[in-house]
Amino acid sequence: MLPLTPARAAASSFTNPVIWQDFADIDVIRVGDTYYASASTMHYSPGAPVLRSYDLVNWEIAGHSVPTLDFGAKYDLNGARGYVRGVWASSLAYRPSNRTFYWLGQIDFARTYVYTATAAEGPWSRLTTIGTPYYDAGLLVDTDDTLYVAYGNTTISVAQLSPDGRGQVRTQQVFSTPSSVGTLEGSRFYKINGQYYIFLTRPANGQYVLKSSGGPFGPYTMRQVLLDLRGPISGGGVPHQGGLVQTQTGAWYYMAFVDAYPGGRVPVLAPVTWTSDGWPVVQTVNGAWGASYPSPALPAPPRQVTPMTGVDTFDGTKLKPRWEWNHNPDTTKYTVADGLTLRTATVTNDLYWARNTLTHRIQGPTSTATVDLDVSAMRDGDRAGLALLRDSSAWIGVKRDGGVTRLVMVNNLTMDGSWNTTGTGVEVAAASLAGTRVRLRATADIRPGAARTATFSYSTDGSTFARLGPAFSMGNDWRFFMGYRFALFNHATQALGGAVRVTRFELSVP
Repeated sequence: MLPLTPARAAASSFTNPVIWQDFADIDVIRVGDTYYASASTMHYSPGAPVLRSYDLVNWEIAGHSVPTLDFGAKYDLNGARGYVRGVWASSLAYRPSNRTFYWLGQIDFARTYVYTATAAEGPWSRLTTIGTPYYDAGLLVDTDDTLYVAYGNTTISVAQLSPDGRGQVRTQQVFSTPSSVGTLEGSRFYKINGQYYIFLTRPANGQYVLKSSGGPFGPYTMRQVLLDLRGPISGGGVPHQGGLVQTQTGAWYYMAFVDAYPGGRVPVLAPVTWTSDGWPVVQTVNGAWGASYPSPALPAPPRQVTPMTGVDTFDGTKLKPRWEWNHNPDTTKYTVADGLTLRTATVTNDLYWARNTLTHRIQGPTSTATVDLDVSAMRDGDRAGLALLRDSSAWIGVKRDGGVTRLVMVNNLTMDGSWNTTGTGVEVAAASLAGTRVRLRATADIRPGAARTATFSYSTDGSTFARLGPAFSMGNDWRFFMGYRFALFNHATQALGGAVRVTRFELSVP
């Protein structure tokens, strides 16, 4: 590790959030001159995206650490559903001794999974499962190459893994959170200047740190890092639950997230300095997490990162890493070949049960998704279109019934607090469709602080758009955790066999 030094001033500045998309429970690391981050994805597949940056400010999606959620039939929408389960707060680390990336996380409070890859973009493969579920885990590769995991809720423990990372050697409770603090979780584990640190969040308004001079198993002392600190996003919450990273020039930064529903949990960045006795201090601006700071003083990037907005024509034969399915897809029911073909994979009248719904994060504070759809191969009973997907959803798209295709706007797709469907949708507007090609559009306002609206429109000539249906109010409750997403879908209500073709998707900002 380089000496602890404050962040050096730079000529330019950056603004928060550094990514206005839904990436929560961030773990951030540096390997050489490249930064990587991981995030929670719950029931979306592939899971645990790996983000890459060269300056901590501009990020791209490189791949996913969990290629498929093969944790049981519910993640295939097979007799059960995995909404708000799956990949929670987990850990990303790099092990220099074997030049390997490690992802570690528990699933369903049952066991811990470890995946590895020699490149961040993959391929990733499962290394092992461990019987102890390491809740909200932080993985540390110590300077002597020993692997440790900090984990737990309120009661914090440390486990030592076997040298090959495939099993547990020992585990021990190292800290019990005082009742005056409440809940601590979201462990991140560090060794800095010979001392061990466990970085912990108090959801959803605080961050604390434990420090040990006596080794990874303690004893630890605690200090508050922040509590009720005003965040940089108007209407959003307190920055918390992220990770510390040191730049190659010796500066330190804290990358956290802000609760910013209906859009989700959004990453923000701030410089960190250290006290003379080794405690981290977040640098604030006028008593708040800064809306802007000087940019990290770093070498020029080797290339520009891939934007998270823009056009995708589904070129090649694989989906780009910006896409994640709602639960695992049926891989026999879609094809990428200079366009995306979605064949119906489920017979259902409930979009929440439909397989092969493909999702894309919404760009804040407002953005528009536009999709070109060829519906010539739809069959009677099929439903296809563009949705705003969460526990309360709406969509614009095409219904085919009795040989007739119609454009419709549907809302009132709802779930209860146990994520069971309570409403399968109500058609609130319709228009005739003469041809087989249509351009669908959804515009979403995801500024936090209140329920926000979205609107749907369509075009049959590719340029002139007509509004369809009333504005849709997106809920801003946090309990679904994941924010709203744009979603492409095609499901049957009568029989399988139909298909639609998506030739273009664009995510644009004003």
